[in-house]
Amino acid sequence: MSESAQETKIEGLKAELGKEARRAKLNFNELKSGGFIKQTQKDLFTVRLRCPAGLVTSEKLRKAAEIADRYGRGEVHLTVRQSVEVPWVNYRDFDAIVEELRAIGWSVASCGPRARVPTACAGCSYNPNGLVDTQGMCLEVDRRYFGTPTGLHKFKVSFSGCPIDCFRTREMDLGFQGVVEPELVEDICNGCELCVRNCEDGALQMVDGLPVRDPDKCIGCGDCVKICPVDAMVMARKGWLVRVGGKHGKHPLYAYEVANLTPDEGVFALMEKTLEWYRENGKGRERIGAVIARVGVAKYVDEVVKPLGLAAIERAEDRRKYRAGGNFHD
Repeated sequence: MSESAQETKIEGLKAELGKEARRAKLNFNELKSGGFIKQTQKDLFTVRLRCPAGLVTSEKLRKAAEIADRYGRGEVHLTVRQSVEVPWVNYRDFDAIVEELRAIGWSVASCGPRARVPTACAGCSYNPNGLVDTQGMCLEVDRRYFGTPTGLHKFKVSFSGCPIDCFRTREMDLGFQGVVEPELVEDICNGCELCVRNCEDGALQMVDGLPVRDPDKCIGCGDCVKICPVDAMVMARKGWLVRVGGKHGKHPLYAYEVANLTPDEGVFALMEKTLEWYRENGKGRERIGAVIARVGVAKYVDEVVKPLGLAAIERAEDRRKYRAGGNFHD
């Protein structure tokens, strides 16, 4: 299909949706912002349910299945951002669905230009790789900031418990990844070199029979702490590596690392100040990554990170150790 034919088809679909909206006396944009997403089929919507941190009780799962059977076609869709969606729902059933959800303490998730439901891995709750409490932090961020309007575009947040970064903090408007600062207890160390051989980043080397860490190479994964057979390598500090300005989609962006070893209370302060900064500096429908591309990451660090007293990452060379390989175009 030619580009002009594609454009004609898209415009035709938009026109049909406009007619349908007027006939049903519905505002599809407002419904989408409320978590009711218009399908291509007449009068049918997908209902997105709120699942912060991907935690859904068995009671809620049963309710999602009941709603799918009663109001849909018996199908439930699991999205890449941990949401449960029920497709094939008629708009006339919205009120009934909302009431059924409310009865078990559940609700519909939001879309549109606002803070979305945050996502998270299992963190240290039961994942052996987890360094921090991603679940607890994600639920608290959801409680405090879910649905906060930006006035510009969507705002996505995720939490990864370690540098494996399963929840793609590099691709979020604001991402938090667990990191640690290892420290050697010299009197206990037996010089076995296991930590040196196990460090994939070459951040440890033996000097006078003891492992010495190079902070310019260390990414805070904590593998040296886990591998030490005598517990000589310990976690001196742990916190969050903060990334800002990422997104996936048609034109993806990788986020900037802007703060390291941020304590839990710093997460909330960053959320509030970042949303404020985004509203003040954004234009039109820019995502925060586009704002940073336009004004520079240094402006964000100077106006958001530093005033909060966090350990700012300012230099490009200090971010380089976190950079992934692949198809980058300079």
